[in-house]
Order: sequence, then structure tokens, then C-alpha cells
Amino acid sequence: MHELTQLIQEDMRPALGVTEPGAIAFAVSTARAHTSGEIQKIRLRLNSGLYKNAFTCGIPGSERMGAAHAAALGAVGGDSSRGLECLDGVTSEQARQAAVLVDAGKVEVEMSEITSRIYIEAVVVTETGEACVVIRDSHTNIVFVRENENVVLEKPCSLSEEPENAPLIHRYTLARLHDYALHVPLKELDFIRQAFEMNMALCQAGLDSPKTSFAPYLLQANGGQLISSDEQKTASLLCNAAIEARVLGLSAPAMSITGSGAHGIIATLPLYAAYQVNGYSEEALLRAAALSYLVCMYIKEYSGKLSAFCGCAIAAGAGMACGLTLLRGGSVQVMTHTLNNLASGITGMICDGGSQGCAMKGVIAVDAAWRAVDMAMENVYIHSIHGINGSSPEQTMRNLGRIASPGMIATEKTIVEILAAKEHTKGD
Repeated sequence: MHELTQLIQEDMRPALGVTEPGAIAFAVSTARAHTSGEIQKIRLRLNSGLYKNAFTCGIPGSERMGAAHAAALGAVGGDSSRGLECLDGVTSEQARQAAVLVDAGKVEVEMSEITSRIYIEAVVVTETGEACVVIRDSHTNIVFVRENENVVLEKPCSLSEEPENAPLIHRYTLARLHDYALHVPLKELDFIRQAFEMNMALCQAGLDSPKTSFAPYLLQANGGQLISSDEQKTASLLCNAAIEARVLGLSAPAMSITGSGAHGIIATLPLYAAYQVNGYSEEALLRAAALSYLVCMYIKEYSGKLSAFCGCAIAAGAGMACGLTLLRGGSVQVMTHTLNNLASGITGMICDGGSQGCAMKGVIAVDAAWRAVDMAMENVYIHSIHGINGSSPEQTMRNLGRIASPGMIATEKTIVEILAAKEHTKGD
């Protein structure tokens, strides 16, 4: 198996609801599994990205939202063996019990630091003792477990924000990623079909739910058809009905990439729309999706998993645009021009947390990607001398990531201050 195939396969993961509440519930449910007796207190410490992304997220199995409710649900109904799907199957009674814990003030949530580096510290205190679980760097990477004073797991963990070695993806150029996508044996990409199946089921859940508003609007804009003759409107519908379903906490998983369900949706469903409307082969679709994933991963390794910029629109959007270019038979040069158009266009879009706003950002991402590709295919593009565009596509992708981290650390601080100030009006 090619090392890039393995990289994608290891990164693709089902995630129920927005990834951050799922990760919080996973951490707490793991800590709960190391305790016994009645819960007296749950304490959470989250890095800024997790704090922000979970702030107004819908949670599967609950009518409530936010980190405290995700933690409480994880404690009373989470199955830690299910990872990011740990809340699958929670009951209405467990949701009621979780609400009682939160309303009684037994769940405390605080922010640890302003950083794009994932951090969750979950402590569950019961009448007989306590347990602590720490997650670092990826949403399910448990690095520390303590039962009372007994440390039962401790992994070595670098304190530096910078990786010790260059990520595997950064050893490749865009040209080599393009070559891989075109020539990797097709059987190696069979597993990507799961992403289309899962994300389309989530899209349908959004269309079927009375809770959504973007989904029915986009369906009407697409002539009332799931798949119309309009490639771009179909792409926006499929993509953003799924994103809205996810952020509202509907009980259907997304196939995530780089730890994000929305990234996984944007990286795949617009390409599925193009495949359906234009009759591309399934082989072409799978190859385009592989490239889409890899470009997204390339940018995210620079920006960090959680930052102040909207990686869904920018990183996954850039990947999706390159995949669309591949479907249309565009060259590496056209992809380079496409990246320049996007870098000069939507860079700087903020991430203000997982919410219904993600669907609006997804609409913009699809529109921007389609326009960027259409223009690049006609040799209309922003030249490398301008703005943050680099002298190579690799440099442009690096610059995109650097805008987020370290570039938007102060922006992240301002966003979480705004969220904290409106905490008391969150239910309005």
C-alpha cells in the first residue's frame, strides 16, 4: 500500500455530531469508566479551539448544546469504546440525567490556553474517588489516565507547538500528489466509498429533519431536486445539508478528515455532486477525493487542527477545488492557479465555533471553489507576486496555514472573549 493511501486511511474516521463535543464526551466517558459511584463533579479544561468549537454545538441525543452538556452526556451515557461515536444510542433518560448534572452546577468548563493544539483534560469526581483523562494533539489521542493517585497510562508528549519531524504530507509537492491521485492502484482507494455513503446519509438526514433551515432552502434553490442539472447548486445542497445536520447534532455520523466532520464533508460531497451531474466515472471520483483529502491535510498540518480560521472553507475548500480540477482534466498548473485564486479570495474567514454558521461558510466555500476553478480553467488567476500567494503551490499552501497559526492567535483570543461575554445569553 502506498504511504499516502495509508495516511488517508488512518485519518478518515466516523464522527457523530461536531467532532469537538464528541471528543469531550469521549474523554469524560473514558474517565467515568475509571470511577464508580455517584457523580459529584465533572471538570473540563479545553484549549481555545475546543472551547470555541463546542460552544453552541448541537449534541446527538440531546436538545441542549455546548461543552458542559457534551461532558455530562459522556458521563451518564457515553460508550468510550466507540471513540468519536461514543454518544451513539444515548437515551432520552440519559439526556435528562445529563441536564440535571449541568443545571445543578456539577459540570465546570474552563479554557486552558489560546492555541491551535488540541487539549482536553477531563476529571470525573465521584463519592468514591476521581479519575483524570488527558487528550492531546488529536481528538482521540489519550496521553494520560489517572485513577485517584494511581497513574495507569502516560505517553511521552512534546511540549513544543512545532512537530519534531516534518509531517509526511509535506515531503510531497502538489505535482507528486497529483501523480499519486492519477496512478495509485484503484483498489487502494476503495475505502473512500465509505465517506460518500456516510456523508450522503447525513445529507439526507438534514433534508428529512424539521430542525434544518439551510437544507430546505438549498433544495428549493436546486429546483426541488437532490441532483439537478446545475452542478454548483447541487454541490452546495449536498454539502451544506450535511453540514447543517452535523452542527445541529442529528444522530447520523460524518466521515471526518483531519479530525473534522465538516472538513470531510466539504472535501467529498461537492465532488460527488459533480460526479452525479456530469457522469464522471466512479474511478475519477475516488481519485479526485484522494487528492482533495491530501491537499486539505497539507494545509492543516501548517494551520493546526483547531485555529481561528475556517479550515472547512479554506483547507477542505482548497482540496475540493483541486479535486474538481482533476475531474475536469485540469493540469497541475491549473490547480496552482486555482489555489492562488482561493488564497487571494477567502483566506481570513474566521472560525467562531461549530454552529449553524458553518453551513453559511460551506455555501461560500462551494461558491468560491467553483468560481476559482472556472476562472483558472480559463487561465484567469491571481499571479504569485500578489498578496500571500507563494512562488510555488507548496508555498501558497504553507502561507495559507501560517495565516491561521501563528497569524490569527490574537483573533482567536478575541473570538473566545466574545463567546465568554455572551455565555449568559447562550440560550436566547
